[in-house]
Amino acid sequence: MTFDPRQLGQSKADLAEALRIMRKRASRTQVWLARRCNMSQTKLSNIETGRITPGLVDVELILSALDAPPELVAEMAALARLAHTEWQGKRASWRRGLEKRQAELAGLEAEATTLRYFLPAMVTGLLATPEYIRASLAHAPVDVSKTVARKLERQAVLHDSTKHFTFLLTEQAARWTVVPRAAMAVQIDRLVSLSRLPNVRIGVIPLGRSVGRGPLNTFTIYDRRLATVESFTGRIVFQDARDITEHLEVFDLYENQALFGDEARMALDEWAVAYRS
Repeated sequence: MTFDPRQLGQSKADLAEALRIMRKRASRTQVWLARRCNMSQTKLSNIETGRITPGLVDVELILSALDAPPELVAEMAALARLAHTEWQGKRASWRRGLEKRQAELAGLEAEATTLRYFLPAMVTGLLATPEYIRASLAHAPVDVSKTVARKLERQAVLHDSTKHFTFLLTEQAARWTVVPRAAMAVQIDRLVSLSRLPNVRIGVIPLGRSVGRGPLNTFTIYDRRLATVESFTGRIVFQDARDITEHLEVFDLYENQALFGDEARMALDEWAVAYRS
């Protein structure tokens, strides 16, 4: 199945309809199929009506019980993957209001216990100074003061000792000049300060490190259940286990090349001094 972004909004309904049609063509009842798949009839009914989105294991169980041919299994697996992927356009977020987006992010951060951030281009809001946040919103048609305040409120989550954060920044992300030089030095000082929190790990990947994969996108992984990938025009939300696993593998690759602790703070201090000189 070829990926088409337009499919993301329709794939859940398509998957539900396809599974329902397959069962009926096989002349099987929901009771029979649910029993064969070791699931409740209520769950199967909710899958077929699109009320819940089945995971890949559920889809494979249903297809196996219906003796689906291999090519159909592959097609349904691809459709299930799309059904667990969501596109969130930036313009739509702006229309809804960035304050609502901040509330959604706060909800994700509240639910997760292990959070991983890969930052190839800029510092993320959780680590940013007020001046840096304000400058990063210059292009957005939003109430900047309210959005800055909401982003700063979210930073309190870093002091929740029940959570563990790992931030990986390329040297470019740490040094990209979003604000005047003196303010950039203050921003880098903040990274040094936050790196001393017991539940926060800040790693930096200096230029010149040999890394096998290019830093294509900013991405965040919440536990092992959800990953978000940023682009200029929006973000993709992945909930399929295979997509999350691949992002975890890429994160591990970058993490193994990063400096942490005193080594990271030494590099950050050097970059801050360069901005002050």
